[in-house]
Amino acid sequence: MINKRALATAVAASTLAMTGFAQAEVKVGFLGGFTGGIESLTPPIFEGAQLAVEQVNEQGGILDGQTLVMPSGDTTCSDASAASNAADRMVNSENVTAIVGALCTGATIAAANNAAIPGGVLMVSPASTAPAVSELDDNDLVFRTVPSDAFQGEILAKLLLEKGIDAVAVTYVNNDYGQGLSDAFSAAFEAGGGEITENLAHEDNRADYRSELGSLSVSGVDTLVVLAYADTSGQTVLRQAYESGMFTQYVGADGMVGDSLIEAIGADVLDGMIATRPGSPDLPGTDIFIEAAEAAELDPSAVFAAQAYDAAFLIALAIEQNGSAEREGLSEALRSVSSAPGEVILPGEWEKAVELIAAGTDINYEGASGSHEFDDNGDVPGVVVEMAVEDGTFTSKGQVDL
Repeated sequence: MINKRALATAVAASTLAMTGFAQAEVKVGFLGGFTGGIESLTPPIFEGAQLAVEQVNEQGGILDGQTLVMPSGDTTCSDASAASNAADRMVNSENVTAIVGALCTGATIAAANNAAIPGGVLMVSPASTAPAVSELDDNDLVFRTVPSDAFQGEILAKLLLEKGIDAVAVTYVNNDYGQGLSDAFSAAFEAGGGEITENLAHEDNRADYRSELGSLSVSGVDTLVVLAYADTSGQTVLRQAYESGMFTQYVGADGMVGDSLIEAIGADVLDGMIATRPGSPDLPGTDIFIEAAEAAELDPSAVFAAQAYDAAFLIALAIEQNGSAEREGLSEALRSVSSAPGEVILPGEWEKAVELIAAGTDINYEGASGSHEFDDNGDVPGVVVEMAVEDGTFTSKGQVDL
């Protein structure tokens, strides 16, 4: 039987020789909120993905020496049209094989529905946590390396109840991310005996939330849970809540975990703020990633940086397994390289993976943010960690289990 991968490689090599190119490129796009609600969080996420690209190229490249490149596009996080246009450019102009991203859930859904799914392009998001992603009719093209907020919401509720916080007011940004996280948190908090005194949606990118804060504070509850973004509505809500003197304890989730929030409002104001974010388990791959990231002067603890690294490395492995830069068959290859059985591949072990794939040996990537046994919806189990503002920065307090 003719080896499909070997044949594809031979054809590619022949084509390169005939056209006179010394080296070709394989493109994997990156879609992120470089402006907007998470603009301070996006750069280290992008750098996490780029670290995987650099390792691939330093260890011989992809598909017999081709260069892996990563063009990027800005979704603005909250503008569906911007996300769709950026994805359209990736799919139809850049002709990418796959996409890392998007980051904000609404951007991922818009990019997938309007460009990636029609174009048959695989997407792996390192940051879209809303349950709505699981519901996409995506032809098995949309995956994520981060757990759903259905899980994070439960963890946040459990954490607050364990701390003796049994009554809270909640406000959330009015989109798929905010709504999904609020629903999950509220259900778990009330099931555990907690009381939600008020639960209000708010629109992003407004200058004044004092009316909402007035409604949220009527009960006199001390704790305000803000499920929004560190660089837009979440920041404004917290600043105005502090200025009003209505609350004494603040709580957030992953979209709020950025030191830009502390810099904007003040370390003294936010000292003791509680939050959660997806994290990485204590596994060999985590330590390897931390070492590689620090060597590259990348903060390994940056929100979603490890998940972005895994998304990019997994896509590269899937392309190598698929035997070409074609889009067809890539989701099947992704499931293959990320699942047992197979010889374990850890972060940075690109040369080892290429040799095993060439030999026809199954591989199983165990990454920087954990294992990635994708379920039918392209979702993964995950780890959520407690964060707290201490000494002017968000500090990890360790993994929280249900």
